[in-house]
Amino acid sequence: MASFVALLSLGGNMRGEVTRQANAMGANLIVTPKNWCAFDQISILTGNALPESLQFEVYDTISGIEGITAVPYLTLNTAVQNTPVTVTGVLPFEMKDFSGWVISQGTYFSSPDEHAAVLGSGVAERFELGLGDTVRIQGNTFPIIGVLEETGNNDDLSIYLPLTVTQEIYDVGNYVSYLGVKVDDMTKMELYEAAILEVANVSVTSDRQLLNTVLAMLGSVNITLQMIAGVALIAAAFGIINTMMTAIYERRREIGIMRAMGSKSGTIFQIFVLESGLYGLLGGLVGVVAGFAVSYIAAPIIAGSAMNAMLKGATIDVSIDTGVIVMSIAFSVVVSIISGLYPAWKASKLTPVEAICQ
Repeated sequence: MASFVALLSLGGNMRGEVTRQANAMGANLIVTPKNWCAFDQISILTGNALPESLQFEVYDTISGIEGITAVPYLTLNTAVQNTPVTVTGVLPFEMKDFSGWVISQGTYFSSPDEHAAVLGSGVAERFELGLGDTVRIQGNTFPIIGVLEETGNNDDLSIYLPLTVTQEIYDVGNYVSYLGVKVDDMTKMELYEAAILEVANVSVTSDRQLLNTVLAMLGSVNITLQMIAGVALIAAAFGIINTMMTAIYERRREIGIMRAMGSKSGTIFQIFVLESGLYGLLGGLVGVVAGFAVSYIAAPIIAGSAMNAMLKGATIDVSIDTGVIVMSIAFSVVVSIISGLYPAWKASKLTPVEAICQ
């Protein structure tokens, strides 16, 4: 039950974290090359670096559609203190308006091709970088002129350079990775998608579609882990059967005396079913406490390693869910009662003579 509760708790909170980051992404539509696979599209949400695949002219074309606002992203890799970090090339002024960035320290870019870097709050905090420091990218040293205020999404986990500077130092020509698009009227989402597809040979995905794809993958992982926990529950059920059969063997004389005094077989059956259910209740209570304790220990480890590999900047806060507690305890009691039915039936079938003389 502890493993079952821990997996339910962590799985639910992972889904909540993925949803939170998707809602904070800012773009309603994502424009990508047609040859991108689902993993490439998911990498937009997870904050991973992506190949330069779209010509900048696509941005110029789509920006001309009435009712939408588009910005290009060029996401590439670098290393800070031997740790991989994403470098994002942006159009400084357009991106600031698009994302609603606020500078918490220093200043922002003063020109579209300024040779300087602005850090996400997470990068600045993790590597203890700030104004006056520098970062080295592709053999070029960039002074840090500003740090963004925390946004709560993957914007916190990137180093930002002007797009033209990024294209130059990475030698990617006039290419970007993908486009983020905001629409003026959410009710006309399909019309905007059709308009984009009409003017450019690209693929268009909504933020909801990206979210559903990631949640589907996460759901598959959760189901697999819960099936593993289910195997543990099945093993526990056989343990309960063995325990109850042993209890019946040790108490056969008491059973015989009760039967001799007039106890009905149904009463004997109820007594052992009740005892089996009590095992389930106690096991469920202990399992809930142990499961949440394991969740609190495992959550920061997962957020810092496995989860971060999938969703950069993720934080998993374990919350005590009343629904999970009630369901887990009830499930434990039901499994225990079912496991105790056969031993209780065996006990109820003992005759006074069989029980006392054995």
